[in-house]
Amino acid sequence: MDGGHDVADDVARAMATDILDSGRCPPGAGLTFTGTGGLPSAFPVTEFAAASVGAAGVAAADLASAGDGRRRDVRVDRRLASMWFAWSLRPTGWRTPSPWDDVAGDYQTSDGWIRLHTNAAAHRAAALRVLGVPGGRDRVQRAVAEWDGVELESRVVGAGGCAAVMRSTSEWASGEQGRSVACEPLIAWEDGDRSETGPVLAGGARPLEGVRVLDLTRVLAGPVATRFLALLGADVLRVDPPWWDEPGLVPEVMLGKRSARLDLRGAGPRGRLLELLGRCDVLVHGYRPGALDRLGLGADVRRGVRPGLVEVGLDAYGWTGPWRTRRGFDSLVQMSTGIADAAMREGGLDAPKPLPVQALDHGTGYLMAYAALEGLRRRVDTGQGSLARLSLARTALLLAGRRGTGDPGPLDPEGDGDLAPGVEDTSWGPARRLRMPLEVEGVVLVAPRPAGALGAGEARW
Repeated sequence: MDGGHDVADDVARAMATDILDSGRCPPGAGLTFTGTGGLPSAFPVTEFAAASVGAAGVAAADLASAGDGRRRDVRVDRRLASMWFAWSLRPTGWRTPSPWDDVAGDYQTSDGWIRLHTNAAAHRAAALRVLGVPGGRDRVQRAVAEWDGVELESRVVGAGGCAAVMRSTSEWASGEQGRSVACEPLIAWEDGDRSETGPVLAGGARPLEGVRVLDLTRVLAGPVATRFLALLGADVLRVDPPWWDEPGLVPEVMLGKRSARLDLRGAGPRGRLLELLGRCDVLVHGYRPGALDRLGLGADVRRGVRPGLVEVGLDAYGWTGPWRTRRGFDSLVQMSTGIADAAMREGGLDAPKPLPVQALDHGTGYLMAYAALEGLRRRVDTGQGSLARLSLARTALLLAGRRGTGDPGPLDPEGDGDLAPGVEDTSWGPARRLRMPLEVEGVVLVAPRPAGALGAGEARW
């Protein structure tokens, strides 16, 4: 193993094995890690980044071997993986707006801390309505300070907003939702229907060439997953409602994809989506339990339209327990599960300490990509579709359960050699991308198109 059997490599390999075991893929087959240093954190974030990217790489190597059965080596650069978990795009002569709303952030309540997530207009409106203020951080802070944290969290969530009180790891583990999530597997698998017709995998350098992926995901894990599938050659079509946008994130995650808009509340657009679903191979979505059913797109409908479908679903707080339908994002789950509290205490700080990157989102994204690839392998081998369910909260357990890697030292600063060759002509202007942190022997990880704006294409294959 490059770099020796140091503690960090051992932790990365153990985490990768946990991921691979969740899909019955040969654990750690041909997987090595390179690079030194790590992101500063109480948790092994760099090791987790390398492990999740590596697991997706092992699954890609397995599909690339279709037809020749050749074992392929997989290598992950831990430093580059850490950098991709932050931001891979380097705009030239332009900049992306901040992904954060001016109200979003951590606030002191009368008895602790709470985080408000207000990036979406509806979520911002819900929080401000409960607080009774028009906006502005100072007014929000004064209003929040009058509230009991759990009561405010409950009221904001009940109003359709997003909020999370900072809990300790023990408080999360002893609560009903924490106990429920702890009983869930990292990836929960459910067998789907069999079909005699299905994808014919290309294998070789572009193993997903010809595979159609319908992407119904938004911030942030799902788009990371489908970006990786696009780099492997898949035809990824992302579908969003007419009113949705993520100006601070779209340039980062739309690499290699096409995009269209459909308002699924209408019968015509919903019918169009079913037509797309009937001709796709993989469906990736981030709808909470019951949400697709309310749109008339329940599991029976999806399987009826596309027997043998490979489906990957994401939820924030788990698929069981009283919070299974609660809206959530990476930063909120860090607060709820005790990650922000543990880092605060270890650092001797007096405010919540988040991870240095949104590791739950990015890591879960690569786990979702791994699940999609494993589902395709099963589909080709057995003719049977599958449903894989993942959650940010369950991923948090994988990360928080590994401690004690010591101080790996800082990552070397970025240099020109870290950039991939060529210019990416995005919809917003020219840019460069970081080199991929992953090497799969015999596989070319390239995007068929640059990042483009949401809704720039048509809803068709």
